[in-house]
Amino acid sequence: MRLGVLDVGSNTVHLLVVDAHPGARPLPAYSHKTDLRLAELLEPDGSLGEPGVERLVETVADALEVAEDKGVEDLLPFATSALREAANGEDVLARVRRETGVDLQVLTGADEARLTFLAVRRWFGWSSGRLLVLDIGGGSLEVAAGIDEEPDAAVSLPLGAGRLTRAWLPGDPPNPEEVRVLRKHVRTEIARTVAEFSRLGRPDHVVATSKTFKQLARIAGAPGSSEGPYARRVLTRSALADWLPRLAEMSTVQRAALPGVSEGRASQLVAGAVVADAALDLLDVHQLEICPWALREGIILRRLDWMGH
Repeated sequence: MRLGVLDVGSNTVHLLVVDAHPGARPLPAYSHKTDLRLAELLEPDGSLGEPGVERLVETVADALEVAEDKGVEDLLPFATSALREAANGEDVLARVRRETGVDLQVLTGADEARLTFLAVRRWFGWSSGRLLVLDIGGGSLEVAAGIDEEPDAAVSLPLGAGRLTRAWLPGDPPNPEEVRVLRKHVRTEIARTVAEFSRLGRPDHVVATSKTFKQLARIAGAPGSSEGPYARRVLTRSALADWLPRLAEMSTVQRAALPGVSEGRASQLVAGAVVADAALDLLDVHQLEICPWALREGIILRRLDWMGH
């Protein structure tokens, strides 16, 4: 059957259409993205203003039309941190439901971590042993670890690349002192969770998902997207530590010119690199591998499991 996953995130609204059946690997059929940047449309009081609500409704309606055009039988719509934390989130969800018929399900941060972990486990399989999975989104950082398909520990921290850029790094390029203060804040937040993962023992395989990690791996020398999803892509702590100060000295335009860095995400790359560097250091990770599957695929896999039962 043809499934559609509508992901309303902090940066983009992404419709992924796949051909999927229980027991089979989901095959991507179509992808439709809109750079909505919901988190940037929040008002000072934390609510999503009227212009932002209108754009969201229009974007969801457009995605629904695309899904119908592509023959989607079952649409799985969900939202993450931007709407989860918006002061008027419930009102926004009700309006989207009323005007488009789409009932967005808001995932908790722990849900995001668990579903992303499931996707990574299925991609790499049981031979990967104990997994540690990292994901940096626009609004939050998710970390999960475990030996099975359900992680033994899963946390979500308000350390998304977009969120931190807006709150801590207003300059272009950012002020060195601002980067230093952000670094201290990020490390303090992550350090509070280290013991929860250390008690599980050293992971056999460390994996990262998300656009931020993919871009950091690419500028550090990983294969580009043209080499396909099965090319092995790794990011080492030493390479990241080397690139971080260089990224912080660049303007957004200069970062956008780097291989694999999209123009829309270039402004967030320094904050994302600060988070990635802190996570690898504090969790004692020397190298991680990039997984092409993440939250959207996890949601598809969970639905297929449900259908199979």
